[in-house]
Formats: sequence, structure tokens, C-alpha cells
Amino acid sequence: MLRFSKLADYAVVILSALQDEGELMSASGLAEKTGLPEPTVAKVLKLLAKQSLVNSLRGAQGGYSIGRGAAEMHVAEIVTAVDGPVALTACVEGSEESCSFSAGCTVKGRWDQVNVAVKRALEQITLADMIAPETQCNKLRSSLRASERDAAIHS
Repeated sequence: MLRFSKLADYAVVILSALQDEGELMSASGLAEKTGLPEPTVAKVLKLLAKQSLVNSLRGAQGGYSIGRGAAEMHVAEIVTAVDGPVALTACVEGSEESCSFSAGCTVKGRWDQVNVAVKRALEQITLADMIAPETQCNKLRSSLRASERDAAIHS
């Protein structure tokens, strides 16, 4: 089963809370708003700040704000900021893992196309799509299905 980490899920929750607020929020304020443990929120915020997905301001009046609009922030960026590059298997190009069977593997390099498809899908979904009302999510699903059909036709 393909599954992203809990931290990637929490990152989307935290970013959506920041988007809703529209002002500086502390890690403790975000923890309270989201119901997530404060140490986890602080860890996720640090990872998101490294990739400029959130802005941080130090000091007594400091806090965190969203780095840019939700419509310009793609799920792929969020997942990568928290979990690192999307690499479904150890043999995917650019993976930091190594596979002890790679020398004799009959499908070596073939996972790349699956990995690319997953990355493309994540690049098509924005934070705005994730926090959109259900009717908008249904439109997105239809749009993704149409683009998948188009991709299948052109390959």
C-alpha cells in the first residue's frame, strides 16, 4: 500500500489552518487550533519553513504565516518538504535508498514511470484543492480522470 507519512498529512492540516487564519500564529496556537501535539506542530513548521512554504518571524510578536497562496502550493511540494522526494521504490531514479538485488533485477528502471505518474498527480493538486468544499473536490476528481484519459491516449 502506498501511504504518505503522518507528518505529510499534518503538514496539510497545519497549512490549511494558517491559510484560514491569514495572520501570524504561534506553534502553540496552531497546536490548539488543529488538535495536534505542539512538538509535532513545531517539527512540521520547521520542515515547512526550510522549504519556504511557511514564513517564520522570531520574537515576542513572532509566529508563522503561510508562504504563499493555497492555490500556488502543490501537494507534491508539501510532501517533499516533510518526507523528502517521492520515490516509491529503492530503485527509482534519484532515490537515496539502495537495493541489494539491483544487479540482477529484471524490472530495474521500470518503476520510474509509476513514480513520475504519482508525482504528476501530486503536482496537479493544490492546497486550495485540499481545503475546498466537497463539490469542488468532485470537480477536481473529474478533471484528474480526464487528464489521465488524455495521458493514456497520448502515450
